[in-house]
Amino acid sequence: MFFEVELQRNVKLHARNLNKNGLVSQTSVLACLLKDLFKEKASEDHGYFLAVTSLRSIGKCDVIDESGNMVFTVVFTCRTFKPFKGEVLQGVVRYISQHGVFLRCGPVRNAFLSAWKMSNYQYVPGAKPVFISDELSKIEKDVVVCFLVLAVRWINASRDFEMLASVDADSLGPVSLPGSDELDL
Repeated sequence: MFFEVELQRNVKLHARNLNKNGLVSQTSVLACLLKDLFKEKASEDHGYFLAVTSLRSIGKCDVIDESGNMVFTVVFTCRTFKPFKGEVLQGVVRYISQHGVFLRCGPVRNAFLSAWKMSNYQYVPGAKPVFISDELSKIEKDVVVCFLVLAVRWINASRDFEMLASVDADSLGPVSLPGSDELDL
């Protein structure tokens, strides 16, 4: 699910980023904030950081150390994505094994669709393994699959979410042919 959240972070800038009047530019603050959020990637509370949508305020310089670094408290709004149990999402098949299918859903790199949660599908091994349903629909590499989120787990070490998925409900399953238009971020 997508959210718009208000966050606060301390942004560290060097004194060389000050203009002639001794003021820091919003561009410098935003560039540093984006770099920091890119490194942070996600949080358990808010999900993946997708975009800074506005800068609410830039506080006064709190600290100047001997190396010329300054710290500013920045309040901003950010668009985030966080998966939830019970949500219906779409993901692109990345890998198929006899045990199930690994999907990628936006910034979530690991969504696992177990063979047990595809009761109408049978595994077909080979050079290009697939799952084929009783109605002859295929789940193969690069196909977009509509799925139900059964569980979500936060992995602190990698700052990622993992999901367990199912297609055992109406209107779930493959929704396109191989060669999706997904952007690989």
